[in-house]
Amino acid sequence: MRIFLDANNLFSAARSAGAVRQLVQALQAGGHSLVADAYVAEEARRNLASKAQADALEFLQALLAQMEVSPVQHLSNASTTLPWLPEKDRPVLLAAIALRCSALVTGDRTHFGPAYGQSWDGVTVYSPAQLALALFPAKD
Repeated sequence: MRIFLDANNLFSAARSAGAVRQLVQALQAGGHSLVADAYVAEEARRNLASKAQADALEFLQALLAQMEVSPVQHLSNASTTLPWLPEKDRPVLLAAIALRCSALVTGDRTHFGPAYGQSWDGVTVYSPAQLALALFPAKD
């Protein structure tokens, strides 16, 4: 599966060895393709530079080197395609669509929360926990 990680997930995976990092490692181990574009990679870098230790930036660089990171994706009809999504967040979903991902993983509940579990042009929006449950169901 091609899975687009937003800046929130890149930041969380780089900043600590918590649940998001564990999910990213499980996705990699499971053979899933992790995808981002330069827009979300730069946002994660910028946030880590101001809020985390230097080793977090190093981890981010190592993670991005293992992922498919494309140039920034732009679709001309962004404002009409996703009027429910704030303009600053549209490039994230549009990049996942343009890069033919099956899933967009985002922890941004404020803006993407209402879209969790829904699909646009083949991309289903998940929280990290929802994707983990969908791909790695708990065993009884």
